[in-house]
Amino acid sequence: MTPCTTPSDVMRFIKEKGIAIVDFRFIDFPGLWQHFSVPIGDMSEDIFKEGLGFDGSSIRGWQAINESDMLVIPDPKSAQIDPFAVHPTLVLICDIVEPITHQAYTRDPRNIAKKTEAYLKSTGIADTVYFGPEAEFFVFNSVRYENEANISYAEIDSIEGHWNTGRDEGPNLGHKPRYKEGYFPVAPLDTQQDLRSEMILHMEAVGMHVERHHHEVATAGQNEIDIRFDSLVNMADMLCWYKYIVKNTARKYKMTATFMPKPLYQDNGSGMHCHQSLWKGGKPLFAGDGYAGLSEMALYYTGGLLKHAPALCAFISPTVNSYKRLVPGYEAPVNLAYSSRNRSAAVRIPMYSASPKAKRLEFRCPDPSCNPYLAFAAMTMAGLDGIQNKIHPGKPWDKNIYELNEAEKAQVPSVPGSLDAALEALERDSEFLLKGGVFTRDVIDTWVSYKREKEVDVVRTRPHPMEFELYYEV
Repeated sequence: MTPCTTPSDVMRFIKEKGIAIVDFRFIDFPGLWQHFSVPIGDMSEDIFKEGLGFDGSSIRGWQAINESDMLVIPDPKSAQIDPFAVHPTLVLICDIVEPITHQAYTRDPRNIAKKTEAYLKSTGIADTVYFGPEAEFFVFNSVRYENEANISYAEIDSIEGHWNTGRDEGPNLGHKPRYKEGYFPVAPLDTQQDLRSEMILHMEAVGMHVERHHHEVATAGQNEIDIRFDSLVNMADMLCWYKYIVKNTARKYKMTATFMPKPLYQDNGSGMHCHQSLWKGGKPLFAGDGYAGLSEMALYYTGGLLKHAPALCAFISPTVNSYKRLVPGYEAPVNLAYSSRNRSAAVRIPMYSASPKAKRLEFRCPDPSCNPYLAFAAMTMAGLDGIQNKIHPGKPWDKNIYELNEAEKAQVPSVPGSLDAALEALERDSEFLLKGGVFTRDVIDTWVSYKREKEVDVVRTRPHPMEFELYYEV
């Protein structure tokens, strides 16, 4: 972890560590890290103020070609050494600004996240929102897909895949996790212990606090690495590093990792359950004497999440493939209810500890295909709206919601059944996102039109294998 807070700290660190290349990274609208690099001879403190230019029209969802010039402004506090580069490379996460006005670019997701934190403080409700995402992922041995005029297919393979019990592997040693039985087994069923251990060592090297790692429920190499909670922007930065490290560590072992929500048919998909809480002056605000030890504020925050969940899904479950995961029976929280310890509800209140500092909500709808800056920002704005308007979440459901009778099921609303339905919900319900100028009407309209043009309409006309072409990069 680098000890940098100022541009001069970065320049001194570059000299001390013999850095040869500086890599400037930022996130595009859908949520993929982008970058370009400069040799050390062209690096100076002035860049932290003046920025470096790039073509914004080539970034998805951003500028038109006739107004394409944009600037990156690196954040000195984000400096970390790339654990995979052959030549000593320093990574700087950047904000995007307009070149003429030098104002923050309204479609820059990191800017939206920063505005969320500023708005939170301006309300006086709290000064910090903490997020602890649990991003699941698959590591496969092979992925092949093709969409052409004469052929269309997608094929995944894994040495762990239960479908390979009868394959001649010269020899086949068995020990393939059965469908839905991949949770927590030791080796030899879990073949990726050492792989995950290397991942977490890289994560710790770039300043992440890793709490644990394990095999997940599905067959064929589903995994989870849990990192300690942090404030909104910091956690979104870390999640970008998380994905980068997972993918590149897997590639080092000639394997391939993906955060695609539902790459396998009839087994669990990959979610990103988001633990979240509000604090003020270093004190937790979600602990109280209400249901499951929650404060009134926490209940109202829950009410905001549940009320706005259909619109939130456009940001937190933002791909067509997300709605292959959001179906009953796969630990997917389609039910817009809350409960303690209950994983069939969209909002779960963990009960592992009685400490007020540990009191939090776990929102289970998000998946790791999301842009973390936009997803965390949108959830925070929904929760704040719940507090500001005293939206009570109603009664808790302390039973398996998947097994309710028909009369009971009618009382529990569900998430949208498709990305298109989620986008329609966002169009109907977006005012809570516009408070404080956090999201803008342009951002919401651009998000909706981009998703329809690039994903909904494309997959509607060219189904299943097209999802791999669109989302395997996630």
